[in-house]
Amino acid sequence: MFKVPPVTAQRLQELLRAMPKAELHIHIEGSLEPELIFALAQRNDVPLPYASVEALRQAYAFTNLQSFLDIYYAGASVLLHEQDFYDMARAYLARAAMDNVAHAELFFDPQTHTARGVAIETVINGLHRACEDARTELGISATLILCFLRHLSEESAFETLEQAQPLLGKIVGVGLDSSELGHPPEKFARVFARCRELGLHLVAHAGEEGPPAYIWSALDVLKVERIDHGVQAVHDAALMQRLAQDRIPLTVCPLSNQKLCVFPDLKNHNLRQLLDAGLCATVNSDDPAYFGGYINENFTQVFAATNMTARHAYQLAFNSFEASFASNADKRVWEHRLKETFERFVEYD
Repeated sequence: MFKVPPVTAQRLQELLRAMPKAELHIHIEGSLEPELIFALAQRNDVPLPYASVEALRQAYAFTNLQSFLDIYYAGASVLLHEQDFYDMARAYLARAAMDNVAHAELFFDPQTHTARGVAIETVINGLHRACEDARTELGISATLILCFLRHLSEESAFETLEQAQPLLGKIVGVGLDSSELGHPPEKFARVFARCRELGLHLVAHAGEEGPPAYIWSALDVLKVERIDHGVQAVHDAALMQRLAQDRIPLTVCPLSNQKLCVFPDLKNHNLRQLLDAGLCATVNSDDPAYFGGYINENFTQVFAATNMTARHAYQLAFNSFEASFASNADKRVWEHRLKETFERFVEYD
């Protein structure tokens, strides 16, 4: 591992923004800014229960995961055509490129759209085309992870997988998201086993609001490669040891955790504790349009609140590349760029 020299506090904030990084926990529907929601609603003649962009933004006062999901699904109702999905993903990728994201793995929820009569081909083709264009036009690598909604049945997940089968070449993996409490990972054991047979990468949300037991189930029953969130792992010493020993990545989302009251304040966030325990933790934005910040805001705000150092910054960025489903060749390129960025900043201090 690259030995990171000290960087002054003033320069650290600049370094956090400048360093290359991967984003591995971004719900693309959660990147829909109010302005784009209103633009798409007008284009598609979809009525909204909010009088203005500002009225919609003021509704973003969440007390838990479910209160957020209610507005999240309402916002997604404006997405009807392939171009809508393209425009949404393209807007996010342009923003991510500005934050020096080298690689992004976008979660999407097809059941949210197929339930409204939107064909799964419309969803995947629009998102995939945006990823392809972003690679050539923005220089950012992007892939797709299809997520099953855990508040729905495993039968519904199987139906979604069947619908997606002709398009599996356009996604790299599957995930599990939506309301965590009351919907343990083992509910989806058979569909994840099938996805594993199909050669797809496997991830799952676990241990955000749910207990450490959900993380164990995601690992041992679903056999996932990454845990999305995972912050409740600190309450189980054996689990912490397992995650560190097996280098199981955690895709942590600080501003989301604060907004949904997982932690009352960012200064209470356990990201530093996870890193110092040797876990492969990463920083991500989750649903940035709703939670008050894209990836660089997550970095700068959680660092300011927890007094983490340049060493932590390097580790988090390095972890993000290690934890990605990109090729080893791409990872080496990004890791070299990361080292160069840090060396350049140290020269100035």
